[in-house]
Amino acid sequence: MTDKQITIRDIIKNRQTEVRNSKDLLPQRAAEILAELSALLGNCLDEIREADREYARVLLNYLDTETKANRAKIRAEISPEFQRKQEARNIKELCIELMRSLKYFIKSKGEEFQYSGKM
Repeated sequence: MTDKQITIRDIIKNRQTEVRNSKDLLPQRAAEILAELSALLGNCLDEIREADREYARVLLNYLDTETKANRAKIRAEISPEFQRKQEARNIKELCIELMRSLKYFIKSKGEEFQYSGKM
């Protein structure tokens, strides 16, 4: 039996699913997820940096071998390195949007709690 390695992408998508499917997400759990996503954002940025470097190598190779720059760019953009670069950026954006949503959720729950205590 092989062990499937869990990726940062998997963790972020799992948290997205948890938030989306939770009918009664507690503010404490939302704060825990927010903290986890904040920590993972640095890993996302590391992945983007590495993916950009790998894509730049591919693009440079095509620029050296093609006579026209636009053809070289098109060839480079269908490479696995470009796909990795795009996926890394998409995961970062997902992470940021989840963080924003959780911040709003926590703030609104705090206000709700505050107003319910004053009535």
